[in-house]
Amino acid sequence: MTHFPDDILALAQGIITDFAAKGWMVATAESCTGGLIAGALTEIPGSSAVVDRGFVTYTNTAKMDMLGVQEQTLVQFGAVSRETALQMVHGALFRSRADFAVAVTGVAGPAGGSAEKPVGLVHLAAKARNGALIHYEMRYGDIGRDKVRLATLKTALEMLITLGK
Repeated sequence: MTHFPDDILALAQGIITDFAAKGWMVATAESCTGGLIAGALTEIPGSSAVVDRGFVTYTNTAKMDMLGVQEQTLVQFGAVSRETALQMVHGALFRSRADFAVAVTGVAGPAGGSAEKPVGLVHLAAKARNGALIHYEMRYGDIGRDKVRLATLKTALEMLITLGK
């Protein structure tokens, strides 16, 4: 059993309870969080009624193979970009049976940052099958790898809640 902070578990519980009642399913597409979003959701009993699947696409090749991210997008904008996050969420939604999907790609650190894409930069996208779409560019700062990943996880869950309203 993984130990997530109480606030994250409360968000996950809310999603599982609400989405299960409405018959909705979720897919996740994760890079910098490495499966934490799916992990937090599946920590909740009854999550099998809501969580369809999770894609952990840490490499660019995985993003292309599993989610259909275009190579040109990765070359032109990079893995950590609005464009990549949008293609990831679209791929997760349409390569699953989910009603909603969330995707994250970012620089968790401690290395890998640059002047253009500093440590703590994360792009998140959430999409509903009905076309509703949210994108956030978060700049959490160089607060440490664990804190960037947990902040991203919390934001991703909040995005799913927003779309489900």
